[in-house]
Amino acid sequence: MKIAVPTGQGNRIEDHFGQCARYTVFDIDEQGKITGAEVLTSPHGCGCRSNIAEILQQKGVSIMLAGNMGAGALNVLQYYGMQVIRGCSGDVRQLVESYLAGQVADSGVSCHTHEAHHDHGGNGHSCSH
Repeated sequence: MKIAVPTGQGNRIEDHFGQCARYTVFDIDEQGKITGAEVLTSPHGCGCRSNIAEILQQKGVSIMLAGNMGAGALNVLQYYGMQVIRGCSGDVRQLVESYLAGQVADSGVSCHTHEAHHDHGGNGHSCSH
């Protein structure tokens, strides 16, 4: 299994999926342990309009642990077969370990500011990042 995490400064999760500079992709063995990690530079463009979902799918990623993202990015990741867990924060490795221990759940909240910025709709909601 592979888990991707949008990564910001200090190996902490980037608050907003569409603004991250890189992704850390963790390899997980059958016992649920981290066996390796690879850092991918983010392509240009926001998360819903870049080809990052396709790249991550080709790398075998099945789970995205994210801070927050708009509905466009969520839909694209799900289209490419990824389970998306929103509302995450903290150190990326510790986050993955917590997820593997069953301690992380999806917040169910999407950010609408990003969609409004790209004229996807949205209601002008301001996320507190």
